[in-house]
Amino acid sequence: MVPVLTPDEMAAVDAAAPEPTEVLIERAGAAVARAALDMLGGAYGRRIVVVAGKGNNGNDGRAAAGRLRRRGVHVTVIPAVEAPARLAAADLVVDAAYGTGFRGRYDPPDPGGAPVLAVDIPSGVDGLTGRADEGGAVAADRTVTFAAYKPGLLFPPGRGLAGRVELADIGLDVSGATAHVVEEEDVAAWLPARALDSHKWRAALMVVAGSPGMTGAAHLAAGAAQRAGAGMVRVATPGLHPDPGLPTEAVGIAVPSAGWDEAVLGGLDRIHALVLGPGLGRTAPTVTAVHHVASGAPVPLLVDGDGLAALGDAAPSILGRRDAPTVLTPHDGEYARLAGHPPGDDRIAAARHLAAATGAVVLLKGSTTVVADPGGRVLLSTAGDARLATAGTGDVLSGLIGALLAQGLPAIQAAAAGAWIHGRAAARGPARGLVASDLVTALPAVASGLAGEDG
Repeated sequence: MVPVLTPDEMAAVDAAAPEPTEVLIERAGAAVARAALDMLGGAYGRRIVVVAGKGNNGNDGRAAAGRLRRRGVHVTVIPAVEAPARLAAADLVVDAAYGTGFRGRYDPPDPGGAPVLAVDIPSGVDGLTGRADEGGAVAADRTVTFAAYKPGLLFPPGRGLAGRVELADIGLDVSGATAHVVEEEDVAAWLPARALDSHKWRAALMVVAGSPGMTGAAHLAAGAAQRAGAGMVRVATPGLHPDPGLPTEAVGIAVPSAGWDEAVLGGLDRIHALVLGPGLGRTAPTVTAVHHVASGAPVPLLVDGDGLAALGDAAPSILGRRDAPTVLTPHDGEYARLAGHPPGDDRIAAARHLAAATGAVVLLKGSTTVVADPGGRVLLSTAGDARLATAGTGDVLSGLIGALLAQGLPAIQAAAAGAWIHGRAAARGPARGLVASDLVTALPAVASGLAGEDG
């Protein structure tokens, strides 16, 4: 996993470093110079313009300029406050104007068509949130950041403005980081191998989802759970006896439209995890039933969709009665109903806040998905993209995470691994026209690739 530090956390790490600041600046400058030479494809005859501010970000750029001159590159260093509206013709522009502590609006000079290499973070991007005023930040082709990712590199628009991000080790101790970006090898290490003596009831999942006229959510969640390794998937859709449209291999459980909560709680004896909420509807009896099941289910629980709406601001008191792990998977609107306010720009802090308040692992959906546990640990997935912005993909995610919970993964790992696999499944689909059922079909290939079984 790759560490993530806020600007304040990074400043504390810098202050605690045993090496002098000058040594760290030289190391940072060396990393920037290497990246610049790689982008240029060589040194001979190349021209670089470095836009350098007054602080350490600018010092990193000046250190890189010195190294590049020694390699034979023609380098011009321009103070950020003196930069013209359009820079002189160059083969590369190095943005070292302002770092992660910048506040306000920055009007960057036009690079004149030259590629841009940003130092630590594109100037004008908020290092904590990724926020940038429209037209008020550098758009880089590549960013060299130091020691740890900064949140501003992971959330839009900063994520898009940073281009390709390269992490450079300059000898700082970031072992105290409590937030990390999940990578493929992490997910591969978490996924359990199926035992030789395994059987279908070793990873059994119940899905309580759907309602008359809204059965698609249950179908998608059940299909995803099956494809993600659940050995037995039982589906209860209140009022359908059972739903005839379920995947062939799923077992429909007949539950009444009223009093279904008692039937569900009475049927969990061989179940290892429970998914509750997608497509259930929002009638008053449904809300009451969701409260009863959420508080009383003795197995790991994932709540999504209408289940989150049912919990609302009562989530802390209801979930506080639980002993087994809980995962909540809100988008921004659902977050606001649970927390009483929108998540705001600092999405890591928002997920941590709701996790602490509810005692649950919170997966806050977005282009970068934030997973936080009640103790403040955060895992982030950057695997997803805009293809996931279509109806039903959240239902697939619910079934996928539910299957991982049923296989025994800790809640934070199940949620983070599910988000990563979900994103990679989307990447296997078309750039346009992806539908949620495409994800279900792609899940086995993604999981097999993690296990080294796709060749």
